[in-house]
Amino acid sequence: MSIMNPSQGETLLERSFPRTTRTLLDTYATSNYQGYQLEAWVFDDQAERQATEVAFEAVGISARIRSAYKPLVHFFLEEFDWTSLQSLVIEYPVPPLAPRRFLLEAYPLAALLPEGVTLHWEGIASPTFEPSHDPCHYRVRVERSTGQRENYVVVAPNRHHQDHVGEAQFSPCGWLRLISTQGEVSESKVETDYEALFQAAMDTVSSASWPPASPYFEELNVSVTLPCADRRLAWDDEHISLAEALHEELYFSTLEYFQHREGLALGDRSIQPGQIVPEVLTQGDEPHIKIGMRALSVQQPQRAQVTLDAAQQAIDVAQIEQLLAQLGGQALHATTRAGRVVEARYLSGCDRAVIISAGQHANETSGVVGALRAAQTLSCQPEAHFVISPLENPDGYALQGRLVTTQPRHMHHAARYTAFGNDLQSQPLGQPFEHAIREQAFAASNAGLHINLHGYPAHEWTRPLNGYVPRGFEMWTIPKGFFLILRHQPGWEAAAVQLVEAVTQQLAQVPGLVAFNDAQIALFETHAGALTFPVLNGFPYLILEDASQLTPLMLITEYPDETVTGDAFLQAHTAQRATVIAAYNAFQTLTLDS
Repeated sequence: MSIMNPSQGETLLERSFPRTTRTLLDTYATSNYQGYQLEAWVFDDQAERQATEVAFEAVGISARIRSAYKPLVHFFLEEFDWTSLQSLVIEYPVPPLAPRRFLLEAYPLAALLPEGVTLHWEGIASPTFEPSHDPCHYRVRVERSTGQRENYVVVAPNRHHQDHVGEAQFSPCGWLRLISTQGEVSESKVETDYEALFQAAMDTVSSASWPPASPYFEELNVSVTLPCADRRLAWDDEHISLAEALHEELYFSTLEYFQHREGLALGDRSIQPGQIVPEVLTQGDEPHIKIGMRALSVQQPQRAQVTLDAAQQAIDVAQIEQLLAQLGGQALHATTRAGRVVEARYLSGCDRAVIISAGQHANETSGVVGALRAAQTLSCQPEAHFVISPLENPDGYALQGRLVTTQPRHMHHAARYTAFGNDLQSQPLGQPFEHAIREQAFAASNAGLHINLHGYPAHEWTRPLNGYVPRGFEMWTIPKGFFLILRHQPGWEAAAVQLVEAVTQQLAQVPGLVAFNDAQIALFETHAGALTFPVLNGFPYLILEDASQLTPLMLITEYPDETVTGDAFLQAHTAQRATVIAAYNAFQTLTLDS
């Protein structure tokens, strides 16, 4: 049934879902199944799955409840004996349309192995590939230092399905295998609580009768309680989080639904549905979802005042405003949908002018600090000529601050775009909103270079219910170090090449940065294949022509900063600052033939 013209304050859906583990117990923990062996794959944490096994054992049923999410990684974490391990050979399925999908799902296994263990991957292609009849699996061959050899089959259930926009997908799913006392085996796909909750959310969004023109709402809030604890892994910032993966599914799937509804290409960043906010908490006894319409929040989350050069996390908006005021210069302003102010400062000088910006995607927070640190340094140079716009998306930044209070280790891509739901870079020219600050910056300075500081996830980014790899962001699914993108207008390619060479030379002098890149690239290549981008002085980069941008040159940084805090955050904004200083100084000496 359609929900006619949903209005602010209205609840579109509220319901709970029986936990799949409890449903399995209710169905099979009876005398009818005594002596059976039961294997199930569900989306739940280890504690709940092990408790379910114990409950089955108490009634005479041998049960193994495994994770449907990242099953190979969970096999090594929960079932495998690491003692005297010497080498591994792992065969993985190769779907015709996604040949490295199952290798990506195994991330970051290569980094978790004990030192000295060798690992070899072998892709096994299947011409039919019908997982509904025979679930996908890995084959693991083990050799130990004792000479012992072992073989394991690790099941990885998946299903073929059509997603919320009608595209074919191949995704992890729930699965059940029963072995009777006579040895008869039956297998079937099981819709888990996790899958059912997501499907109910998408059915609700797609069945509502939205207004004829966007924005359709101020905030579409999707509040979920999911009783599945996150699991930290012994590598960098990696953890396994069903809650975070569900946030990503709910946010991007809803955004894709509206793109499809308006006849736009999937991933079109000009879409303006409103602010989509999934809030997924790891609590409760059973999964629960509530979808409702809210007014835009105008609250400003409070963050601690810090010493800028030593900042360990995202900084407070009041401190950003104070630091901008201390720089002096001409104030530039734009407004957001929620009424927040986007502020920049123009410092006029005799150098070639440069625009420095950060916070376009507000869950990428290291650039904000890096930009301000660089501006403080440059402002001490007598001929400095630049515009500093350190927080271009304050509505998104406020949302990021709100979300990290309950889930500090999650990426929170709901805070990526503006409160309109669009990417500010895709806003039309001449409007008073976020993009206006760039237009004002260019009009004031006539800058030839825009240094645009960004980040990307510091740990794996997945969408397990729609193909696993995040659609449209495939190249960002696992970290690959500090990455640079140089976009240039026609005729500026030579200058772009000079700039990348000069910047990467300077970045290579930042202590630990090249080693950081080397480690991340090595693991990336193990699980995602050879890096397809050129690497210069230890830094991957891309040079692209773009006739539509305001400035002749735009240098975009991509540091894996989403979710990092502490020393890792300090390292991130130090790299961002170093990039700005290197690019600013190099731009002053470039040969400009254009």
